Amino acid sequence: MWILRTEHTSNGRARTFRLLPGTIKTIGRATRADFVVDAPLVSRIHCRLTATDRGDLHVEDLESTNGTYVNDRRIRRATLAAGDVLRVGRVELTVSHED
Repeated sequence: MWILRTEHTSNGRARTFRLLPGTIKTIGRATRADFVVDAPLVSRIHCRLTATDRGDLHVEDLESTNGTYVNDRRIRRATLAAGDVLRVGRVELTVSHED
């Protein structure tokens, strides 16, 4: 299982998101996003996370206004690894993996 954690968001609360193998989830500020992040500079549907059955975790920017970043590098698509930092808007999510 992949886990993405924030230290805090604009409202001061830490968030934890979990992805099981074979799942696809979206991050955004809209209520229809799977993982809702209501924070400045986050698009309604900002990016898509895909946890494959093989154990990989991919992120794809969904034409967000302010971009999706992995380890401070703007990406369109990327494969994430444990220890990476995914940034949407001003929210940083640290990636970890548990068996």
